[in-house]
Amino acid sequence: MFATIYLPNFYLQAAIRHQPELRPKPVALLDASEKRAVIIQLNEPAEKVGVRTRMTPSQGLGRCLSLIVKTRAQSQEKLIDEILLHYGFTLSPYVEATAPGVCTIQFTDDEDLTSKVLRVIEELAKCEIIAQAGIAPTPDASFLVAHLARSVLQIKDAKKFLSPLPIETLATAI
Repeated sequence: MFATIYLPNFYLQAAIRHQPELRPKPVALLDASEKRAVIIQLNEPAEKVGVRTRMTPSQGLGRCLSLIVKTRAQSQEKLIDEILLHYGFTLSPYVEATAPGVCTIQFTDDEDLTSKVLRVIEELAKCEIIAQAGIAPTPDASFLVAHLARSVLQIKDAKKFLSPLPIETLATAI
């Protein structure tokens, strides 16, 4: 079995991790290293007021004057990735840093995986890191399940679980 721990809006989480007062407010994130400044991630309050990714900051502010615009915090991103890997290794010696804010873990036993992974999600929450996890027979399936989880979701049959989902689900997980 495999588990994928996924940090939604990873870059945005890193940028506002130590500013919990910003979480209920509309926040958008820019990548300052890009030639053209556009919003790369945003939180749910910003999305609810009509802000979208790929908008310029002025377009976002045109939709919401109270929009808070932040830039990526690469040192925080690196730190959060290290914390994620640290907790991944508490579950198994077989851990891969799959992508920024994503780690995949291979288990050699199937004993009580949901509670073990839930413990890690709770530990990450104590570090002010929002995470969700999927557990499945293959790494790809666990990645998709992690995107659909609200905390931890374990499935046994990937085909049975994934077949009724709309194709748009795959686009959101990429």
